[in-house]
Amino acid sequence: MKVRVFDTTLRDGEQTPGISLSPDQKLSIAKKLDDLGVDAIEAGFPVISKGEQNAIKMITQANLKSEICGLARTNKKDIDAAVDSGLNYIHTFIATSDIHLEYKLKMTREQALEKAIEAVEYGKSRGLQVEFSAEDATRTDREFLKKVFGEVAKAGADRIDIPDTVGYSTPEYISQITKDAVDATHLPISVHCHNDFGLAVANALAGIHAGAECAHVTINGIGERAGNASLEEFVMALQCLPYGEKYETNINSKLLYDASRFVSKIVGIQVQPNKAIVGENAFGHESGIHTHGVLSNPLTYEPISPELVGRKRWLQVGKHAGIHGMNAMLDEYGIKPTQEQAKEILEKVKSLGDQGKQVTDVELLSIASDILKEQGVKRIVQLTGFSVSTGIGTMPYAFVKLNIDGQELSATDYGVGPVDAALNAIQKVTGKIAEVRIKDYGLASISGGSTALCEVTIRVEDAQGNHVSAKSIGEDIVTTSVQAVIAGINRLMLKKMLKEKQIGN
Repeated sequence: MKVRVFDTTLRDGEQTPGISLSPDQKLSIAKKLDDLGVDAIEAGFPVISKGEQNAIKMITQANLKSEICGLARTNKKDIDAAVDSGLNYIHTFIATSDIHLEYKLKMTREQALEKAIEAVEYGKSRGLQVEFSAEDATRTDREFLKKVFGEVAKAGADRIDIPDTVGYSTPEYISQITKDAVDATHLPISVHCHNDFGLAVANALAGIHAGAECAHVTINGIGERAGNASLEEFVMALQCLPYGEKYETNINSKLLYDASRFVSKIVGIQVQPNKAIVGENAFGHESGIHTHGVLSNPLTYEPISPELVGRKRWLQVGKHAGIHGMNAMLDEYGIKPTQEQAKEILEKVKSLGDQGKQVTDVELLSIASDILKEQGVKRIVQLTGFSVSTGIGTMPYAFVKLNIDGQELSATDYGVGPVDAALNAIQKVTGKIAEVRIKDYGLASISGGSTALCEVTIRVEDAQGNHVSAKSIGEDIVTTSVQAVIAGINRLMLKKMLKEKQIGN
């Protein structure tokens, strides 16, 4: 069965507190969603502002493959604004629960039903495809909900949507009212689930299993309050979990991670590390039992291959680490300790972990170099020049000069602060040699007073998804940050060069 993916990142996702997107930002996200393969993009709520209308016009004129939809309340003004924005598809809604009718709309059930019918008829008279939503459906009287759906179907609605507006439903109940909607309308049914109780994806899946053909979702699950059903979790659950019936979507799953990072950067909301599918830890392993199993057969501790969603597996050392995982990490840098040396390295790693410290890749290599009596791992990248400038009324900027394997390169860039400017400049330089991105940045103070030491921990990633973590300690935050990043980039580029050499041989 083919399941339709209706993405509302640009409408419900933008209603996340603190998010406000410009027309250009909306267009860039719409193009990314189109590349991903979503069937429909809810581009916004046309009536709310001129900027919103301009954004929607830009998207409707971009010749995207996805259908473009706009939100409208059940009144002529909203529907006309959608038409004026170049839309031929609207998602119109009115609340149907008694609590909304009494306290928000000040309407009777009959008045709300009349408004719903009028909106659908008017939308059809304007030549629009109309999807009708009964807002707060899961808290609406069940018999009245069936009546509303039946009447708007008679009025000409093309699709029906069941919104779990405050995430109040259970999978069992969403299944029941989905079947009601199918029986009452014989139209394609969508489900729009919120995550207030952490059940958005489970409820969306239950709706599909009960006969719905479409789910409203957002990238990274962003949205009002606790958010919406996450596109990436919903799609991969349909694709990979054993349901009996085979479900398919038009989503290119290998682009999920890239789309997640793209949206996260634009909206300014970081994805939690332990989030399913796209969280940084989703395919990371530290426990010795887990790393041993994964190295033998990834399916022992991974339900899907990370490459399926555009990811790569990564290993971390710490107090839970085992010798197999640690040796696998060292092998990526061409380091092959004896059994006794490996035990000694692991003992020092666990000692650091017992102190509550995160052991980065760079620290692991330093410990290994000490025990193997080597002079250290080759440094491909050398920092040869660096300065920053900041002040009131001026945007901070940084100058960085690097020697990368004998080649002198430099760049200047700006940022929201001196650290951001320095890291942007480094990324501009390394982009000429290798696509290196800074994924995580952590800052902690490890001493007090005017000469306090700070500790910077970073994680960098290349275009192939390889990760390296590094740490640096110093008095100056900017300099310490630069040193940590350079250390991480060194190890990442060394890892890449060793892999290329192995392939060449």
